[in-house]
Amino acid sequence: MARHILAVDLGTTALKVALVDTSGRVVRSREAPCQVTLLPGGGAEQDPSQWWRDIADASSHLMSEAGLPPDSVVAVCCSAQWSGTVAVDAAGEPIRNAIIWMDARGAPYVRDLVSSPVRVRGYGVAKLARWIRRTGGAPAASGKDPLAHILWLAHTEPDTFARTWYFLEPKDWLNLRLTGRAAATTDSIALHWVTDNRRIRDVRYDPALLRMAGLREDQLPPLIGSTDICGPLLPAAARALGVPAGIPVVAGSPDVQTAAIGSGATRDYQPHLYIGTSSWLTCHVPRKKTDLLANIATLPSAIPGRYFVADEQETAGAALDWVRKLVLGDGADADAYARLEGMAAASTPGSGGVIFTPWLYGERSPVEDGLLRGGFHNLALSTTRADMVRAVFEGVALNSRWLLTAVERFTGRRLEPIRFIGGGARSALWCQIIADVLGREVDQVADPVNAGVRGAGMLAAVALGDLTFREIPDRVEVACRYRPQAGLTDRYSELFGEFVGLYKRNHRAYARLNGHHHTP
Repeated sequence: MARHILAVDLGTTALKVALVDTSGRVVRSREAPCQVTLLPGGGAEQDPSQWWRDIADASSHLMSEAGLPPDSVVAVCCSAQWSGTVAVDAAGEPIRNAIIWMDARGAPYVRDLVSSPVRVRGYGVAKLARWIRRTGGAPAASGKDPLAHILWLAHTEPDTFARTWYFLEPKDWLNLRLTGRAAATTDSIALHWVTDNRRIRDVRYDPALLRMAGLREDQLPPLIGSTDICGPLLPAAARALGVPAGIPVVAGSPDVQTAAIGSGATRDYQPHLYIGTSSWLTCHVPRKKTDLLANIATLPSAIPGRYFVADEQETAGAALDWVRKLVLGDGADADAYARLEGMAAASTPGSGGVIFTPWLYGERSPVEDGLLRGGFHNLALSTTRADMVRAVFEGVALNSRWLLTAVERFTGRRLEPIRFIGGGARSALWCQIIADVLGREVDQVADPVNAGVRGAGMLAAVALGDLTFREIPDRVEVACRYRPQAGLTDRYSELFGEFVGLYKRNHRAYARLNGHHHTP
């Protein structure tokens, strides 16, 4: 009988539950939407209890529909959105809503924390040197790291802060719900900026960094590896999910690291691009490095003994969703994105000279600037709706080229071919646009929207000994290869130069417009 992993991928706008066999094949999956509550001052929250109800509902229906014997499921493994905070009490219950990665309310407290009389880019020199030397990075000025969330709670909800047993990442809270054990993985904890990551096989909390952050080690969970067994599945959780009790729950990894596994890009310097709500372009590397100016650093990966290049672009697929609502309305049908793609295809490469900057929620890499905002540039009376829709596809691609330039400089090598995953990779038009704009071969991964659950399943298969990281690239199918089209290089290089120029000329204006009333 085939062995299966129940894999969970908790995203920002949707969650997926899948059955993944131990060779890495997604046998069946089910998806459910997630609601985000946006609050004044840059707040963004979700209800962890709703996460669990939706996961249990999706899993029970999945098991019923799959027609597989429950005992074919031999493990559970979760992935989830990264850089969030779930404050739990001593019983493991959430005290309040989860603060997610979009939340910027902690920014003022981070600025106070990192500052000192002698500063570089707002950071005290001595503090910055200590953070970079030990962690690889530093708390983000945007206030969107878990450390910023915790500081915000300490200052604005002191009762919540005092009642909290542990501050957990979303993935680690799911594991607590499944096993009763509180633990963080060495990759999930990284954005708290309180671990010494210099010895990648011996990551641990750093007392000096904890003191700088104003935290005690006992407020954060013990550390384990991504392929470690967190514990056996509790009977109540097993009943809710529809799988056997007592099977191992593999510790898993946050979405960025898990997607890297699910893309098949597990070899050193083998790149992948993800376009979902947000986007990133990353690869695994053997050593620690930081580029403060580009907001890029290497952090612990899900693969033992390896780092990955950590970067993120705040708005990618979300920009397409935004323009969908503007063009087609909130009640658009299931074919809405195909209609948008058809509009974009009706325009020409270069969108009639229209440039879209997709910084609708600020930006993180290759510049960290929470005050940036998006826009359409170079509009004319002759501009068509098709031009504007295509400009959104191209604007996200131009932003990815901006990041690729920084990542290739960071790694010191040309990154090609680039595996492409996420919802954006379902679009053949977008695949070709990205290949043309980046000037790189783009490999569209088969079943790209299930890269997260596939990666979680593969991590569990490695933990169980059914698969190795070395085998993964050959187990993930490439559906189609897209090569840059001759004749478009000069056009997109011209547009890219203007794209970066729009940032350079306008970022101070965005700071003036948005700095006094910062609500992303």
